[in-house]
Amino acid sequence: MKYLKLLLSFVLTAAVFYALNTKLGSIPPVGKFLAPNQGVWQNEGDEVISGEVNIPELSDEVKVHYDKHMIPHIFAENDKDLYKAQGYITAKHRLWQMEFQTYAAAGRLSEVFGEGALNYDRSQRRNGMLFGAENSMEVVKKDPEALALLESYAAGVNAYINTLTPENYPVEYKLLDYKPEPWTAEKTMHLLMYMTDMLCGRDYDLEFTNTLQKFGKERFDLLFPDFFDVVDPVIPKETDWSFIDTEITKLPESEMATDSISVSEIMDKPNPRNGSNNWAVAPKKSTTGNAILANDPHLGLNLPSIWFVMQLSTPDHSVYGATLPGAMGVIIGYNKDIAWGVTNATRDVKDWYKIEFENNKRDTYRHDGQWKKTRVRLEEIKIKGKESFIDSVIYTHHGPVSYDKNFRSDDELKGYAMKWAGHMGHNFTDLFYKLNRAKNYEDYVNATKNHVAPAQNFIFASKTGDIALWIQGKFPNKWKGQGKFLLDGSNPDHDWQSFIPSEFNAHSKNPERGFLSSANQHPTDSMYPFYVFNDGYETYRNRIINNFFKSKEKFGIEDFKALQNNNYNLKASELLPTMLKNLDVSKLNDEEKDMLDVLKNWNFDNSIEQKAPSIFRKWNRELYTLLWDEFDVEDESLKWPFTYQYIYMVNNYPEDDFMDIVGTPEKETAKDLFLLSFKETVKNLKLWEAEKGDYNWQNYKNSYVGHLLQALPAFSRTNIPIGGDGSSVNAMTSNHGPSWRMIVEMGDTPKAFGIYPGGQSGNPGSKYYDNFIDDWAKGNYFQIEFMQSENDDASIISTQTLTPSN
Repeated sequence: MKYLKLLLSFVLTAAVFYALNTKLGSIPPVGKFLAPNQGVWQNEGDEVISGEVNIPELSDEVKVHYDKHMIPHIFAENDKDLYKAQGYITAKHRLWQMEFQTYAAAGRLSEVFGEGALNYDRSQRRNGMLFGAENSMEVVKKDPEALALLESYAAGVNAYINTLTPENYPVEYKLLDYKPEPWTAEKTMHLLMYMTDMLCGRDYDLEFTNTLQKFGKERFDLLFPDFFDVVDPVIPKETDWSFIDTEITKLPESEMATDSISVSEIMDKPNPRNGSNNWAVAPKKSTTGNAILANDPHLGLNLPSIWFVMQLSTPDHSVYGATLPGAMGVIIGYNKDIAWGVTNATRDVKDWYKIEFENNKRDTYRHDGQWKKTRVRLEEIKIKGKESFIDSVIYTHHGPVSYDKNFRSDDELKGYAMKWAGHMGHNFTDLFYKLNRAKNYEDYVNATKNHVAPAQNFIFASKTGDIALWIQGKFPNKWKGQGKFLLDGSNPDHDWQSFIPSEFNAHSKNPERGFLSSANQHPTDSMYPFYVFNDGYETYRNRIINNFFKSKEKFGIEDFKALQNNNYNLKASELLPTMLKNLDVSKLNDEEKDMLDVLKNWNFDNSIEQKAPSIFRKWNRELYTLLWDEFDVEDESLKWPFTYQYIYMVNNYPEDDFMDIVGTPEKETAKDLFLLSFKETVKNLKLWEAEKGDYNWQNYKNSYVGHLLQALPAFSRTNIPIGGDGSSVNAMTSNHGPSWRMIVEMGDTPKAFGIYPGGQSGNPGSKYYDNFIDDWAKGNYFQIEFMQSENDDASIISTQTLTPSN
């Protein structure tokens, strides 16, 4: 049926594909796509999950047991066979997705879509994505065991690719008219760089610099404070930091770079909402006396799903959880002894430097009173149907000069270079290999201590009752304010001087309060001695979560489920009363008064049947845009104010000059803005209602999980009935939210629950493609079948045996 829908769309509209919201190319040859012997019809159905399969160079037999959700439980006799089997099984279910994401990571989409993807590919290359992946590969090569396991994974992927013929290629290859290429260990590095970049989307150095220049320091500091006292930080406020004895980098006497940025357009960044929730309670706060841990990463939601769930077992270990298709091991999960999860840590590990070239040859740049040599990296970007494009990217000791006269800037002698921890080589393989096998707190710390990027809040719980949270990454020891604005690339005082020793990274173990949590908020209170930049992202979920765990003495798994699905809108509760109190009701018509009454009776719950969340969202956005009209400047990249500070300004400075509308002769205040924005809200919602029907929260938000190629509605799910919003614990916006909900109760035998918005299969014709979505939207979970041995009597529906072909 899905392919019939696709065919109608294909024939009637001759649709143009969109990927990454960019027009990339046109449809493939119709004849090949519809051919009975090798076209789309060959993809209708489920993957084969039984029988025997011969795998080259497998040393022993591997059993793959599938449960009723088509989750594979892999049992191998050794690590190499385990990861070879993982590569084979992952490719069988998710090949196109895993390869497509590496194309996107490496700046290779032009090879698939043609010239329309060239600017995207250039951006990826100028962000140093290949450079960073190559550096990580060099680190892995120094660890022969890790390299051997990565190569085993790659061999498993290739064992599956080698079984394919054009008729059984995944449907997207047919649709885009290309074929899979051999997998390599380097491709895994590309994928992990893609995730590193995805979780580093809140660098605003260039925009902050322009904003500072436009409004001045006093106004800038008012809108972008260094710290929000209201935030309940990741590491509990009562933490004692006196053990830290490393010298903090001192503020240099030299001045900051003060120029505005001469860049025509800032490169697209990952979704700034990429984040997560995680928490753990100690036995003393647990209804069962066992530590309990939860995690739900918030990412853009796609089909095939971001995550692939599996169990990996050898005689020495067994681990269950979610992995990234293309990555080795389990990323978020648990074993018999520990559970762990991650959220994005708000640490600034990407800075920008103004570069001054000596002449138009740009082979030297100024640094420390000298002209130092640049180097040039020639990036060949292959383009489907055309000659390759060669992009000459200049590198300094800071990193790639992303913006220069050849890319989005027209200054012959100036450029802007990126310094990013993501470019430093690091061994992801070692991190997850050790985490998957960790047995206690010491093993968990040892596994995570050398992590470089992206900055992550690693939460932990063990069967012995320990809970802990370490904020891990390789963090520059910065002077106060370093990296908030554009830095002077010629001044050595502006270089990263040193790194915080990993043992002084912020952490907490078994706090007195009996719980730990993170929701992408500020990592510590102001007493932590190292400079921590405030990115202003999260000021609501953290307070809801921590207040929940302060609300009673004991918590169980059902409490965890309720919290993960909590739709309470704390942001609205702190803004709407002021809006209502100061709205001039005498100037409203009957239609407007009716809508006002809906808001007055709202309990701040963003549930799907209510209209109030829709009214509030529209009114809030209208007000925000109206208030900050000074920032709506064409061809000028500015950072619009943080959400929390915007609400603070409305509540506390209603007559500030920012409240005045630039384009009117009158002097407006917040009260005027409330009225104007509310009237516009009512007008827009009434138009919406006339065109689309009921504007309840489900319809108005229109949550969807879209295929990676967004022009394929037949392969997507739309208008999903799920509540929440970006400020709720259930942080579901239109297409961004909880991508894998996991709850694990430790004990002699772990008890766990999980769900995600998708399914195990990457084949749109399979019943396992999106079968979890309805339960996920309802807040339901499946109980995880964690097989304790190969012969466990779990609900296995099929077994496939991988056998050595040699």
